[in-house]
Amino acid sequence: MATAAISVQNLTKNYGPVLAVDDISFQVQPGELVGFLGPNGAGKSTCMRILTTWLPASSGYAWLAGFDVMYQSMEVRKRIGYLPESVPLYPEMRVRECLTYRAKLKGIERQGRTARIDYCLEKCRIKEVQNRLLGTLSKGYRQRVGLADAMLADPPILILDEPTSGLDPVQIGETLNTIKELGGKHTVLLSTHILSEVEKVCERVIIINKGRIKFDDTMKSIENREPTLLIDIRGPIEAITRFLQDQHELSSVASKQVDGDLTTFEMKTRDRYKDFREELARRVTSKGWGIRRLELRREKLEDLFTAVVLQQTEPAMPAPSVVSEPTPAPVA
Repeated sequence: MATAAISVQNLTKNYGPVLAVDDISFQVQPGELVGFLGPNGAGKSTCMRILTTWLPASSGYAWLAGFDVMYQSMEVRKRIGYLPESVPLYPEMRVRECLTYRAKLKGIERQGRTARIDYCLEKCRIKEVQNRLLGTLSKGYRQRVGLADAMLADPPILILDEPTSGLDPVQIGETLNTIKELGGKHTVLLSTHILSEVEKVCERVIIINKGRIKFDDTMKSIENREPTLLIDIRGPIEAITRFLQDQHELSSVASKQVDGDLTTFEMKTRDRYKDFREELARRVTSKGWGIRRLELRREKLEDLFTAVVLQQTEPAMPAPSVVSEPTPAPVA
């Protein structure tokens, strides 16, 4: 089996009595673009700092590009580009000067260095400010300089923590397009609080809450989930309920009285790909009942995220498939 680009096994991190990351396991395959989501304090940034060798784990293992983050940290650093939420930059340097300095630190050969810097300036839309002092730039521009820095050495793995923080709507769109283009060629682990960004660019979503992974699935699977049919009908609730339960196209019917004789019915259909609304409306009105609303609602990432974060028990989900890696020998 091919080695996963990122492989995490039973990773745990304690800050004294605080358990920030609690025995998590997951994999990211080469070329995958994965959204790493969670509320504030969920453990996202801690996990990303462990993966980028900034922090040691309390227990467990993590491998990036086949190298152990604890015992082979220099090899890991050669193969990743990391954009932290707060980008550390030298305010007295100019943009191109800073990227040139960083390219030298990353060992980019002199022969191709200028071309690579030009490519990153262009890709991150910061060519127009390349001669400005970093200290004079807005947060949005500084964030894009950080992204250019992460891309400089053309690493196989990119770990991006809030890459669109501080950007205006146009800059957000441009940055997301850049990140989407990186998928396939690079493995990208993207953390953000803006769920619509994940829907636009990511192929898969991992949700972490209270230090534990609560959800891990592909965007395609989320989009293909069975939709819900909502209808507001004015009439006798018992008769309408019996009528809807008799419709062979519907697999389940739940009701909630709204006001007087107006009731909201929430239903699931047996055929998720067939739009049954027009036929249902015709049958209901033929009974003399009034319809105020008829809506087909598909589950969005925002709904799923809210449900996962607010629930008290862990959802049923497939156990992560973790490739066995050689256990490193203890350090003497």
